[in-house]
Amino acid sequence: MSIAPAMLSVNGIEVIYNHVILVLKGVSLTVREGDIVALLGANGAGKTTTLRAISNLLKGQRGEVTKGYIEYLGERIEGLMPSDLVKRGVVQVMEGRHCFAHLTVEDNLLTGAYTRSGAETRDGLERVYTYFPRLKQRRGSQAGYTSGGEQQMTAIGRALMARPKMILLDEPSMGLAPQLVEEIFEIVKGLNAKEKVSFLLAEQNTNIALRYADYGYILENGRVVMDGEGQSLAQNEDVKEFYLGFSSGGRKSFRDVKSYRRRKRWL
Repeated sequence: MSIAPAMLSVNGIEVIYNHVILVLKGVSLTVREGDIVALLGANGAGKTTTLRAISNLLKGQRGEVTKGYIEYLGERIEGLMPSDLVKRGVVQVMEGRHCFAHLTVEDNLLTGAYTRSGAETRDGLERVYTYFPRLKQRRGSQAGYTSGGEQQMTAIGRALMARPKMILLDEPSMGLAPQLVEEIFEIVKGLNAKEKVSFLLAEQNTNIALRYADYGYILENGRVVMDGEGQSLAQNEDVKEFYLGFSSGGRKSFRDVKSYRRRKRWL
């Protein structure tokens, strides 16, 4: 992991929905400038809630941060409107893509450029099409009639149109074939290296996420139970057993892994 300054710091946040349901229970994490950081865990662990807390999209789900605080580039951001956060360089790509089905691919991309000038928008389109040549071929097609992979590319491209410094990427592999998942993560790696975009990505596919991540955090029941450099986590015996389906005795099924009693340091 790099020793670059922290861009984003989440400090002991708790999140409650509907004034009663405690979802996050003191989550802390750091994303340093130029890093890809993976937020890992099973469905319901709190990954999406963590991203929504950072991007200030909790209110639409009747959620709120009740303890802790979040800093971006050294400034508190909990009170900002989501649009203000976009102007500062933080953009979220939602789980499930959320493209505007009735609009063309290019019109979807243009919706991400509402904070940019005309010249910046034109440059942004060419930049997106450089990374996603398939979108250039489908630019006039209605987004709702494109493939899942093309919709994920459209969603990431739309985020790029805002010229972000950081992208919060929620479940990029969901519903995609393995080959397309690999392609999406290669694009993320390219954007990180060439455009200097930092990423915090929430992902259930631990195997591929740790191949690309500089650092990772594992969430369970709203708490961080383990963190470390990506390669280190990928080689950790507990991670192999509980998340990758491997142990010293060979590959185990997910059902078998779930039946094991967790080691004390996971509690």
